[in-house]
Amino acid sequence: MNLIPDTNPKLFSLSAVVVGYLLIDDLTANEQNALGNWLMLVGQLVSTNAYYAAVVAERKNNNLNNKKNNMSDGDTIKMLEKMLRVLEREVNELKKDIK
Repeated sequence: MNLIPDTNPKLFSLSAVVVGYLLIDDLTANEQNALGNWLMLVGQLVSTNAYYAAVVAERKNNNLNNKKNNMSDGDTIKMLEKMLRVLEREVNELKKDIK
């Protein structure tokens, strides 16, 4: 379904203002309130659905990346030990420079 036109974002926003002004001409304050709340509910539903779809896609992507980059516990420990040795060397060199 292609409801959103391929147009300038400012023009798209301006069209909402125009439609809003056209809708309020013949409506009472209560009718305007009811219509406005209904439109906000539609907007919230669309926004919530889009956000949730993005979350699902992100999780799916992260799960695929995690499977590709999944390290064993032993590999993780070895990597951390190497990092620790490098940090210790750096600290020792800094201590020598300070003295």
